[in-house]
Parts: sequence; C-alpha cells; structure tokens
Amino acid sequence: MRVAAIDCGTNSIRLLIADVAGGALTDVSRRMEIVRLGEGVDRTGRLAPEAIERTRTALLGYAAEIAELGVDRVRMCATSASRDASNAEDFRSMVRAVLGVEPEVISGEEEARLSFAGAVNGLNAEPPYLVVDIGGGSTEFVVGFERVEHAVSVDIGCVRMTERHLHGDPPAPAEVAAAEADITRTVDAALRKVSGHGAMTLVGLAGSVTTVAALALRLPEYDAARIHHARIPYDDVAKVTADLLGSTVADRRDLPVMHPGRADVIGAGALILRVIMERSGKLSVVASEHDILDGIAFSLA
Repeated sequence: MRVAAIDCGTNSIRLLIADVAGGALTDVSRRMEIVRLGEGVDRTGRLAPEAIERTRTALLGYAAEIAELGVDRVRMCATSASRDASNAEDFRSMVRAVLGVEPEVISGEEEARLSFAGAVNGLNAEPPYLVVDIGGGSTEFVVGFERVEHAVSVDIGCVRMTERHLHGDPPAPAEVAAAEADITRTVDAALRKVSGHGAMTLVGLAGSVTTVAALALRLPEYDAARIHHARIPYDDVAKVTADLLGSTVADRRDLPVMHPGRADVIGAGALILRVIMERSGKLSVVASEHDILDGIAFSLA
C-alpha cells in the first residue's frame, strides 16, 4: 500500500510518501518546507493570513506529487499552531480545498503517540525510552517501552520561545536567562508527569534536535543517514547551544547544515534540548530522523 503522510506544525510542513508492507516503511519521497504557520500565534491567538497562504503554496506542491505517485491513502495531521488559533477553521477550509481531505487537528496526546511510534521503530537502544519531540509551538514528552506508557504535550517550542523571549540578534543574556527559566519550569512539570527521570534512553526528534546533532557531528552538509540514531553527548549539546545563542541569525544561516528557515529559531530549540537533558539527568541524546511523520504513515496501514 502506498500512503502519504503530512505533518503540519508550527514551523514546518512535511510530506512522506511511502510504501507500507510487513510492518516496514519504504520511502518514496520526503519533503519539507518552512512555512511558519504559527507565526505570531502565541501573541495574537490567530493564524496570520500570510502564514496560511505560505502553507497553501506548499500544499499545492504536495497535492501534485501525491496525484503523480498514485497514493492510496492520505492523512494530514496539524499540530500546535492550528490547535491554539481562534481562526483554525480558515486553515481547515484551505486544506480541504487544496488537498481534498480533512486535516486532523490532533490532540497533544495523539501527537505524542504518533511521534513515539515513528521514533522507536527500528531503534536499537535500552528501554524504557524518553522521547521528546521539540516542535515550533509545543514539545511532546513520551515514556514507554514498545508502546506509550505516559505522555504529555507542553507549550514550549522553538518558535514560541523565540517570539516570547529571544528578541535580540544575538539575544541578550537576560533574554536567554528568561527563556531558560520558562523552559525549566515547564520541563520539570512535564518530566514529573511522565516519570521521565526513570527512562534509560533519551530520544530527540524534529528539526531542532537533528540540526544540533549535525552541528555537534561537524558535518560538512546535512546528512540524514549520519544523523539518524547518532548519540550526542551532553557536553556537545551544551557547546552547540552556547554557540548558537551567541551568534547572529546571519551567522547561523552561513552554517552548512542549517536550513535558512530555521536559523532564527534554532537557538531556542537547542536551549530546550539542553534543559531537557539537564533536568532529566541524561548524559546523551539519540537523534532520530523518524518521528511523527513516520507514525502517521504507519497509522494508515
């Protein structure tokens, strides 16, 4: 069966077209565009018209590829920004018109379950796992063995924390301190709720984590195969975080592994990862290129 999974988050929209057989995925196509759907939502409570239009443009390309490649089933999940916005119906109407399917504005718990399913498939590490999916508007914390035992979604993400705290270029020390205090309070509460301190392996998902991993590995270009399941020590994460928060957006864009649409929010994403490692007591993180997108694809089989 050929399936198409679309994950529309606060910062990016991604497409996976895959063949599913025997409990395994075979990639046909993976795409990602930075559309910043959640731009300004933390402040205004609404999706900006220009953000919806950026997302529509990306979806037009996805719809064409889905038609060309003969997909049997399509599922689109929309996460934090379209959960929070008062005008979410504008977004849903646009998706129905372009894609022909109803976007599922999933709960944080469902987001966590799908992320966990995608992340642990094929993972060779010691359970139980603490899976953290650091998005643009929210971060999911999931603990489990083969299945989810505990899960929570909290409102810290790279876009939300940047818009709320990190205004300078580079951000001032006081701004970083305020962001870190905000993140720490939320992370501590999340770890208590999911019993995260007892997990044996920390697994990190999404673009903030994989970009930090690429920088820690000093890759000359972004290489998903080398990043996937790479184990990154805490000291390397801390150094990358300090370097990112101490640099300008222009400097970050010049890094060979940096997606230009991520450069302005990567400092906050790295800071969230560093704080999670500190507060959970984990000395390393396993970076995963497989995440909620893979979980959505599996759910269609």
